[in-house]
This record gives sequence, C-alpha cells and structure tokens, in this order.
Amino acid sequence: MRRRLALFAAIVLWLAGCSVPSQPAQDTVVLGLGSEPDSLNPVLGYAPDGGALMFDGLVRRTPDLRLQPALAESLPEVEGEQVTFTLRQGVTFHDGKALTSADVAYTYEQVLKAANNSPIRGDYAAVEKVEAPDPRTVVFRLRYPYAPILQRATLGIVPAGSDVSGTPAGTGPYAFVSWTKGDKITLRANERYWGAAPAIKKLVLAYTSDDNARATRMAAGEFTATELPPKAVARFRGQRGMTVHEVPTADYRGVMFPLDQPVTGDLAIRKALGLAVDRAAMVSAILAGSGSPAFGPIAPGTDWHNPAVNGSAAPDRVKAAATLEEAGWKAGADGMRAKGGTPARFTLMYPAGDSLRKELALAVASDAKQIGIDVRLAGLDWDAIDRRMSKDALIMGWGSPYDPDYTNYELFHSSFAGQGYFNPGRYRNPDVDRLLDAGRGTSDRAARKKAYDEVQRRISDDAVWLYLVYLRHTYVVRGDWTGLTPGVEAHEHATGGLLGTVVSWKPAS
Repeated sequence: MRRRLALFAAIVLWLAGCSVPSQPAQDTVVLGLGSEPDSLNPVLGYAPDGGALMFDGLVRRTPDLRLQPALAESLPEVEGEQVTFTLRQGVTFHDGKALTSADVAYTYEQVLKAANNSPIRGDYAAVEKVEAPDPRTVVFRLRYPYAPILQRATLGIVPAGSDVSGTPAGTGPYAFVSWTKGDKITLRANERYWGAAPAIKKLVLAYTSDDNARATRMAAGEFTATELPPKAVARFRGQRGMTVHEVPTADYRGVMFPLDQPVTGDLAIRKALGLAVDRAAMVSAILAGSGSPAFGPIAPGTDWHNPAVNGSAAPDRVKAAATLEEAGWKAGADGMRAKGGTPARFTLMYPAGDSLRKELALAVASDAKQIGIDVRLAGLDWDAIDRRMSKDALIMGWGSPYDPDYTNYELFHSSFAGQGYFNPGRYRNPDVDRLLDAGRGTSDRAARKKAYDEVQRRISDDAVWLYLVYLRHTYVVRGDWTGLTPGVEAHEHATGGLLGTVVSWKPAS
C-alpha cells in the first residue's frame, strides 16, 4: 500500500534545508506529497498506472479514465491471446537513445523476471512473453484472454539493458535531476518531449508524511499545491490566492483484519463491528462531508459495483450485540465481552502521521466499546506496521476505478496471502479464488460482471474487511493555473490524480 500509494506526480521548489521564497517563479511548481516511493524504476512498481511524469507507457489515461495512445501509435484490438502494438516514431529517451520495441520487451521481461522480485509482477500474470519482431512492433502473447491488458499497458517503459536497481532514463515530459532521500526529488522539463512540452520547467517532489506538517508548509508558502485530509483544508477555503479542489475517487479506508488471530479471526466479531460502526458520522465529522459510506472494495457509481452489498450507514448496535451473544461472546460486569476465557480485545494500528486514519481508528474504537469489544489503538511508523500486520488489525486504504481486477485480485486471492500489503489478513477462500481467476480470464463483459458481483458478495459475507468510507480527495493549490483537470482517482492518487496533471498546468495570466 505505502509503496504503491506514494507514486508520483508533483513538485517542489526549495525544500527543507533550502531557502524557500513565498512566491515561487511561475516556471517552477512545488507539490507537497505525503509519502515517498521506494524506487523510481517502473520495473519495481513505480507509478505503473501512469502519472509518473518521467516515463510513458504504451497507453495513458485521460482524466475521465479513457485510454489513449502514448508510445503506441494507436490503440490495438484486443481479441484472444495476442495483442500487437505499433510504436510511435521519433521518440527518444532522456539520454537521447531512440525508443524501439526492444525497450518495451525488456521492460516487461524485467517485471516478469522472478529474480527481480517486482511488487507488480502479479499484475502481469496473464503475459507469457513480449516480443519485438521489428523496431516498431511489439507483440504481447498472453496465457489466456485477458480483458484488462490495455489497462496494464500504462506501465512506464525503460531502456533495454538499464539497471533494474537504478533510476533509468524515461521518455516522459520530465527528466530526473536528483533525489535527496527523505526530502525531495527534482525534475526538469524534457524539451525534446514527443508531446506538448510542459510549461513548468522545474519540478521538485517534496515529501512530508505528517498531515499537519504538510498543511503548515503549505500555509508558509513552501508548496504550490498539496493534498490534505478534508478537515485540514478548511483553513485554506476562502483565502485569497488559494483554491480548494474536491475530486471524486474510488479510494476507500477500512479495517484490515488478520484472520489467523483468535479475536479478529472470529466472523461474529467482524460482523458485529460492521453493524456497530457509525459510517454516517464518520463522513460528517471526520471527512467534513467529503466522502461517502463504504461497504465493499468496488466504489458505488462505477459499472462494476454490486449494490447488493450495501448496508445502512447508521449503526444497529442491538443487532450487533445479538450477533456476539449468539456466537458465545458474553458481556462481563464491565460490559466488555469474552469467549472461553479470551477477551474480545485486539489492537488496531494506523500510520502515526496520517490524521485521517487516526480519527477513523478512534471512531472505530469508540463504536466497538459500545458493544463490548475492546480495541486498543497504536499509531506507528510504516516499518513497525510492516512487522505486525499478521497479528494486528490496520486502518488501510486501497481502491481503483480502472478495472475490478485491479488490487482486488492481490487483496483477496489466496496466492497472495501474507505478501506485504497484498492480502495481509491471509484471506483464503477457494470459491473467491475461482471467481477472481474467471474474472481476469475472460473478455466477456457480462461474465465478468457476474463474477465480480459474486466476489463482492462473498467478501461481504465473510466480513474480510470492515469498510468505513470512500473519500473525495481534497487539494489546496496556490495561484491561478489552467490545465487542472481532475477525474475519478484511485487510491494511488499522487501518481494519476490532480497533481499528476501538472504537465498541463500553465499560469492563467
């Protein structure tokens, strides 16, 4: 999550340790980002869904989520187990090397190579091999018909033979300049870009994980734009020279349960919590109205959502208590429950610098207490969270508007159980595995819809997660710009959201 979460469309001028003018030059934009990537190499998972700025894929997405050609000359037909792309002519990498089909084949080969341990390797399981029969032709040979293959072709292309562990040259509108780990990444405009050259000539991606610190730096004039939790943007509304943008998303927050543990592994506990939490209050009080209740991993309003999984945003704590009683979780004199000597108690983690997740965790703990479940909170850094996900619950975020295969396969297929932020709760259901395999293995839309409707129902029945809210991403932008074109955003909004449109920004004056 963290690793895919913080992927990259943004910018900073002078960062910590540098002198920052209150009014940056208009050819420089400073974006404050909440999390920093582990790598700037697409092979290792850097911005695979577009918005990387330094790299182009064969295709790219428009803000309204349509696919259009990028390095490919046109969108190919997708039928059967072979898909053929023809490359655009005259494209060069930042180092001057001409783009050829060998570079595309190399990029995908390195993602699929087991020794590279790419975190996105599973996303390309349908790809058997990629061939380069001539310099402009790329042939994808698939193991089976795979409906989202064009969606996966947004992966940034790197030069053949480039070092997988390094930062390779790209073909994108911005070129790499420097990276000060824990601080900033500096980029420069690619004046030889095959598309429209960006008006903003210098980008610095500034990383500040703490929401409050990021808001303070925005107020101090260090950032041109940043993303903040809904309540944190209130101070900027109505300020002269500031604009607040609210963008619809498929980005949800929920509680991931470790299913191998005695308390969170009990279905009655998980179902009771789903009945007890007050989602409406979370949307109103925590999101300041910038969101909606969540009941599953596919966003309402999208074509693939199954409305049958929706419940009530208001709590039903009488039913929640009855669910626990029937399962043998009995209340003691203090109102807290236990079963066979095991207290109804578990730890709920959240990233310490994320104020929104902290407030959601507090709300879950408060609501749980009212039905006799003791939720202990732990605000930790991500390294500590990594080590404890198999035993402790976690406020997590995921969600994608692109295709139902996205993230859901990795989150709920048993083959990914315990692989970092993929299926960290170790959910295993052979029927769900079969449905997920069927959904990605056919191009028949009706068959896919049926499969993913059933996936959503099974996940709801098993209460795999406690879904809480869907967000509207809230941004603060300083100055008057054209070219800000928001669309429906994924969880990894830093890579393809409002900040990712910076390549099109121009001073309005």
